[in-house]
Amino acid sequence: MEQLLTRIAWFVGLVLVQVLMLNNVCLFGLATPFVYVYFLLALDRDIDHNALMVLAFLIGLVVDIFSNTLGVNAGASVLVAFMRPSLLRLFSPRDEYENFEPGIYTLGLWGFVRYALVAVWVHHTALFLLEAFSWANIGHLAMRIICSTALTMTLVMAIEYVRHKR
Repeated sequence: MEQLLTRIAWFVGLVLVQVLMLNNVCLFGLATPFVYVYFLLALDRDIDHNALMVLAFLIGLVVDIFSNTLGVNAGASVLVAFMRPSLLRLFSPRDEYENFEPGIYTLGLWGFVRYALVAVWVHHTALFLLEAFSWANIGHLAMRIICSTALTMTLVMAIEYVRHKR
């Protein structure tokens, strides 16, 4: 029960931070952080895949509703949720078979950075491609993806560090 309440609090908190503060941030016209993706990154490894997909759709849909973005966040989040088990298998230690929460202390610093970086990059690539729905200005699109990924990763690492500071 406590774990469920913690997940609900993280869901609500990250969505509120995203829609009330971070949706209004756009550095140099390129970088917009999407910190709500941390919710998907930090869920337990052994969460049911269908439940993960539903949670990803819900968090993306809620952000879409408050951001008036017509499903692009939901689509990008579901893609990350779909790829998450493969990413965890790729970046988790080989001897780790039991349920764990992906983070700096379970995957190691570089393992978590690689896992989060690939997931955030996939999310942002899908998000901005769906948003633009065109290859007309590929240079600007690539810069938005790179800059937003860097800014989001900075915030994800800060959250991860503060959350698990011991």
